[in-house]
Amino acid sequence: MLTRLTAAQVATGSILVALAVAVLKAAAWGMTGSVALLSDALESLVNIGGAVMAWFAVRYAQRPPDAGHPYGHHKAEYVSAVVEGSMIVVAALLIVNQAMAALGQPAKADWSAAGLAVNALAMVVNLVWARLLLHRGRQLKSPALTAGGRHLMSDVWTSAGVLVGLALALASGWGILDPLLALLVAVNILREGWLVIAASVSGLMDTAAPAEERARIEQIIHNSGNGALQVHGLKTRRAGRALFIEFHMVVDGAMPVRAAHDICDRLEAALITALPDAQVVIHVEPEHKLEAAGIHPR
Repeated sequence: MLTRLTAAQVATGSILVALAVAVLKAAAWGMTGSVALLSDALESLVNIGGAVMAWFAVRYAQRPPDAGHPYGHHKAEYVSAVVEGSMIVVAALLIVNQAMAALGQPAKADWSAAGLAVNALAMVVNLVWARLLLHRGRQLKSPALTAGGRHLMSDVWTSAGVLVGLALALASGWGILDPLLALLVAVNILREGWLVIAASVSGLMDTAAPAEERARIEQIIHNSGNGALQVHGLKTRRAGRALFIEFHMVVDGAMPVRAAHDICDRLEAALITALPDAQVVIHVEPEHKLEAAGIHPR
């Protein structure tokens, strides 16, 4: 059932999950006073902000093309992901500040096991939702959902590391492990923030479709373009869920316009059947435009 949720429904769920996890982590910190758990709780505040951003971005990206945005609003999700990545970096810097202050005055490791158990529950909730976000993000080609899923998975590994470290500190009495763990958390969060920003900026720069997707497009053109002499100049770009495909199709110069148009319709239908979010532009050319290399339909 959950794997059938729309992007908007998943985005709404992310806000509710982020709020619930933040409450659990804040409770765990309140029960222990651990700086490492405080850093984990601070990251949850970023999760809430990121979930709200994704909620707005997913809805805006679904708006149909208009006069001001003839190619649609798909890139709004990339903007959301960049903002979320920036928020992750800010959270990491706040954690560094807290950890450095605690290094000078390490507290005694006398935290309650109940507080660690509450944080563990929050980690499990994050893990379940992160896997759903990554799964639906890939299915729906949603940068905002995928960025949220990657962030939550980073949060899961952070929580797991913190819990193991604090359990060791509790067993050994080494309070210095608490701020040291907080610093490690900050490094991990910084790394994840950078990866989210880099991937999203790449999308804003009109990155081409992945190699396997381009190979699939070429195969479809080869199988469905019979009647054309050659296809060349294939260009692709991803913008969230939308996939833009453009190429030149060479036909016999004496071919009637209707016949050439029929080939274009067949190619466009085959591409959209295989890739429902594709938007196809085909430029028809006569045989003197043949190039040395290209796709030769069967």
